[in-house]
Amino acid sequence: MRKLLFILSLFIAVFFAAPTESSAQCPMCKISMESNLNNGGTAGKGLNKGILYLFSMPYLIIGGLGYYWYKNQKLVEGEESSEN
Repeated sequence: MRKLLFILSLFIAVFFAAPTESSAQCPMCKISMESNLNNGGTAGKGLNKGILYLFSMPYLIIGGLGYYWYKNQKLVEGEESSEN
């Protein structure tokens, strides 16, 4: 359990320590947002973070389901060994 918490906290630390500016946009979106920002708009300021947030959610969901399955398997194996 401690090892899992260590790995999870390490993952979170690396995630937040990563550079905040990433180019996760298609070229057309990037040009549109740069044009908006140059003309005084604010629509493009959070676009990269939003894209990265949406990109990470499926991995977090699958990781959570995998963890739940792993814990359930451990319980089932423990019950089987105690029955023998």
